[in-house]
Amino acid sequence: MNPTKHSFIESAKTVFAIEQNAIQELADTLGDDFIRACQSILGCHGKVVVIGMGKSGHIGNKMAATLASTGTPAFFVHPAEASHGDLGMISEQDIVIALSNSGETHEVTSLLPVIKRRSIPLISITGNPNSQLAKASQVHLTVAVKQEACPHNLAPTASTTSVLVLADAIAVSLLEARGFTADDFALSHPGGSLGKKLLLAVDDLMHAGDDFPSVSEAVSVKEALLEMTNKRLGMTAIVNADKQLLGIFTDGDLRRALESETNILAKSIGELMTKNCKTVTTGALASEAVQIMQSNSINALVILNEQNEPIGALNMHDLLKAGVV
Repeated sequence: MNPTKHSFIESAKTVFAIEQNAIQELADTLGDDFIRACQSILGCHGKVVVIGMGKSGHIGNKMAATLASTGTPAFFVHPAEASHGDLGMISEQDIVIALSNSGETHEVTSLLPVIKRRSIPLISITGNPNSQLAKASQVHLTVAVKQEACPHNLAPTASTTSVLVLADAIAVSLLEARGFTADDFALSHPGGSLGKKLLLAVDDLMHAGDDFPSVSEAVSVKEALLEMTNKRLGMTAIVNADKQLLGIFTDGDLRRALESETNILAKSIGELMTKNCKTVTTGALASEAVQIMQSNSINALVILNEQNEPIGALNMHDLLKAGVV
């Protein structure tokens, strides 16, 4: 057999079609059982414990992770490990979601007597509503596919995709029911780029105190350039005697001044500064600073406190280094 590029594409399209049909059929059969499952999880005072063996276990791991990151505390327990002590991780306040395409997976069904004895609510997701697991559950969700994408109809493909989509549907439905916000999501993802965009404030990144470049309007351009060099931000704020912000002077302003002025060193920085410069208030998100810089094609911002006094500055490099951009 010598497969061609065309045959690879055709195989892929066949898989897409089979799995898309399976998902559509699943969507068409959603009903009261799905509602009861969501309501049961929403009313749970403990955690959601997902169990599954083999491919179902891989899907279960992802389901637990998605639930946990979207406001529903959850974790995965391997059924084989559960029967050797990990059942102790499950309490009566929890709810168990068991995944098994056949509904007869021994490692999963062997846990049913203990789950029942401890009166732990059980939701099952199987492809067989008449299976042992389905009958032992308070809520059963059927995910039966007409065919797997595998040409031998053996390898779990369409069935696992359908369960994965159903798991995502449960997680998102619960997210919306809980009123889970982007800020809530960021709190469980502080190390990721989204968390940084939603949690980092300009206060966390700004150069303040002795690191904040600032000069009075009367100083010479040379003195201002020395301040910029020492503070290494490529800019300096210009303030009056009352420490109120008058403007800003940047590397860009210096280049433009060199092009248009004959003797800039003889001038005061107040004569060359950019007035009405863009600023951001303390407490603003770093992502807001990015928006201001990008929309105005600038590389630095002055941060003001609640009294509109300049207290710090940051530039695009700070935001890039923090992973906000």
